[in-house]
Amino acid sequence: MKDNPSAVGSTVFTLGALLVIVLLVLLILRHYLPLRTTPAYLTLPIFFALGLPASIILLVPIDLASTSRAEDTASRGIWLPDRVLLVAWRICYWLTFALTWFILPILEEYADAGYREPRSRLMYSLRANALYQGIVFGSGAVGLVYFFITSGASLTSFKGLIMALAYCWSLIFAIALMGNGLVAIPRKLFRNSSISGRLRRIQAKAARVHEKMEDAIENLDDLEAQVTALSQRKTGSAKEFSDWIEELAEDSRLPESRPRTLVRRMSTPQVNVPNVITKRYLADVSRQLDRARHSRARWLDEWDRILQASTETQAILDSAASKKIELGEAPPNTSIFDRMTILTPYTRYLYKYLVLPYSRIFLGTVLSLASFCIIWSEFIRLINPFFSIIAVTVVHHAEGERGRIGFAGQAIAAFWILYMCAAALVSLTEVKVWRGRALVRRNTHGESAMWYAMQVAKLTVPLSFNFITFLLPTTYERTVFFSFLGQYVELTPLGTWFNWLFPAFVLIPVCATLFNLYGKVRNCFGFGSVIDDEDEENETGYGTGSWREGRELIEREFNGASSLGRLGAGSSRSHVPNNPNNQSAPTLSVPPAERRALGPSPASSSASRSRTNADPQRASSSTDPEDENFFEAFGHRVKNTIDTVQTPKWLQNVGDGFKRPRWMGGDGDGDGEEAERSGSDFTRWFGGRPEGRVRL
Repeated sequence: MKDNPSAVGSTVFTLGALLVIVLLVLLILRHYLPLRTTPAYLTLPIFFALGLPASIILLVPIDLASTSRAEDTASRGIWLPDRVLLVAWRICYWLTFALTWFILPILEEYADAGYREPRSRLMYSLRANALYQGIVFGSGAVGLVYFFITSGASLTSFKGLIMALAYCWSLIFAIALMGNGLVAIPRKLFRNSSISGRLRRIQAKAARVHEKMEDAIENLDDLEAQVTALSQRKTGSAKEFSDWIEELAEDSRLPESRPRTLVRRMSTPQVNVPNVITKRYLADVSRQLDRARHSRARWLDEWDRILQASTETQAILDSAASKKIELGEAPPNTSIFDRMTILTPYTRYLYKYLVLPYSRIFLGTVLSLASFCIIWSEFIRLINPFFSIIAVTVVHHAEGERGRIGFAGQAIAAFWILYMCAAALVSLTEVKVWRGRALVRRNTHGESAMWYAMQVAKLTVPLSFNFITFLLPTTYERTVFFSFLGQYVELTPLGTWFNWLFPAFVLIPVCATLFNLYGKVRNCFGFGSVIDDEDEENETGYGTGSWREGRELIEREFNGASSLGRLGAGSSRSHVPNNPNNQSAPTLSVPPAERRALGPSPASSSASRSRTNADPQRASSSTDPEDENFFEAFGHRVKNTIDTVQTPKWLQNVGDGFKRPRWMGGDGDGDGEEAERSGSDFTRWFGGRPEGRVRL
C-alpha cells in the first residue's frame, strides 16, 4: 500500500510564485500611477484586477498537472490537491467576476464624475452605469427564459446563466482582440528590425502626435480661460459655489514667469460661461479639466518619447561609419539600470546595430510560429484534437488514455496562455477607439487605469478556458477548472456549439490585420489617416502627417524653434540625448505643473493661411456690400452657397482604397505622371504623338 504523496514542495513553489506576481503588479502600478497621490479606492481594485488574472495564468498549468497525475503518485510538476484547487478557482473567478461587472465600472465613473461630494459622485456613477447594467440584465432575462426551458428552473440554471453569459460576451471581445495581436506583435518586431524603416515610422508618427499635442494644449487653455472668467464672478449664482470655483482657479493658475509668444498673446481663447451657474455645470467643467490635463500630459509624454526614440535611432544609424555609439547625458528621471554604462562604445554599436536587429527577426519568427500554432489549434480541435500542436507541446508523457504533464509542460502552457493574453492586451493599447483612454507613465488618468484593469480581468478567464480546450478531451475534462466553469458553459446545446465554433472565427481579425483590411476600409470611406506607416510616396505632403514633416518638427524641437516655446525654470523635461538646445520637459504628475501653449506652430499657422488663400471666394463672401436690396442680397447668398458647396470628404475618398494594378497601366498608387506615361505608350502603338493625338 502506497502512502499519499505530499504537496509541501509544490505549495512552497506556488506561494513563491504568487509573491513574485504581487511584486510585478506593484511595479506595474508604480510605473503607470503616482502611488502617493492615487487614492486607495483606485489602487486596491486595480491591484486585484491585475493580480487575479496573473494568478489564473499560474493556476491553469497547476490544475492540468494535478488532475493528470495518478491518485497514488506525485506529479512530475507542480501540483495541489483538488480541494485546494477548487477553493482557489472559486476565489479567483468570483472576485474577477465582481470586479469586471460591478466594482470597476462603478469606480471608473466615480473617478471621472467631477463632483466634490462623495455622494454626488456615487449617484453620477450609478446613473452612468444604469444603461450598461440595464443591457446586461436585459440580456440575462432573455437568457434566463432559454435556460429555464432547456435545463429547468433551478439554482443551477441561474448560476449557469450568469457564468455562461459572462463567458460568451468576454470570449467575443477576447477573440477579436487576440486575432489582431497575433499578427501585430510579430509584424512590429520585423518592422523594427530595420533601423532606417523604424526611424521613418517614428518621424511619420511625430507629425500626428505633434498635432494631437497642440490640440490638447489648446483645449486645456480654453478650459482654463473659462475657469478664469468664471472666477471673476462674485455675485449671483456663482456666489453659492465660490469655494468650488476658487479651487478650480487655484488648480488652473499658472506661474507668472511663463514666457508667451506673440501669437499666443494676440489669440483669444474660447470662453463660454452661462449666466446661471449650477452644480452640474461645475462638475462638467471639473471633469473636462481633469481629462484635458491628462490628455495634455499624455501627448507631451508621447512627444518626449518620440524625441528620445528618434535621437537614439538616428545615433544607431549614424554609427555605421564610426563603429561607435556614444551616450549623452543620462536623463534625470531614469532608473539606475539606465544610468549604468557597462558596454563600451564599440560593443554598444555591435549590440544595437547588429545583435538587436537580428534578435528582433529571430523573436518575430518564433512568435509568428507561435501565432500559427494557436490559429491551427483553434481550427483543428473541431476536426481532430490529436493534431493540435499546442496539445503536443504541453502533454509530454503519454501514459494510458490520458497523458501526464510535467514541469516543462506547465512552463510551456503558461507561455501559451501568456502569449494569448498579451496579444489581446497589445490590441487594447494600439487600437485608438476607447474614448481617448491611454496609459501614461506615472500619470495615467484614474478612469483610464480602471478601464484597462477591467479589460485585463475580463479577457483572462475566457482565454484561459479557450486554451485548455486545445488539449485532448480526456485531459481537460478532468480538470477542476472545467468542472467549475465548463459544465455551466456547456449546460445547454447553444452554449456547447458556441464554445466549439466561435473561436474558429479568429481567422477574421487575423486576415483583416494581415492584409490591412481595416486601413483599406477607412481609406475607402475617408475615415482613416491619410498616410500609413508604409507610405513613402508623399514627397511634399505637409499637413498630411508625412515623415518629412515629422522630421522637420523633430529638428525644429532640437534647434529650439518649437512653437510650444520654452518652459519656466521650475519645470523639468525628460532628457533627450544629443539635444543641442537641452530643453526641459513638463513634470507629469497629478496635478501636473501647468504649461500653457504658446500659440500654434508655424507649420499649422502656414497651413491655415494656405487654406485661407486657397479659398478667397469664401473669405470675401463674409463681407456683404452695403448698397443692395433684399432680393439682391438673397440672390448673392444663394449663389455663394451653391458656389462654395464641396463634395464631402467621405465621398471624395471613395475608391481611393482600391488601386489599379500594374498590368492595367497603373503603378499601384494612382500617380498622374505614370498614368500619362502609360497612356502615351499605348497611343504610340497607333502612331500617336506625345501630345496625345492618334494618327489613323
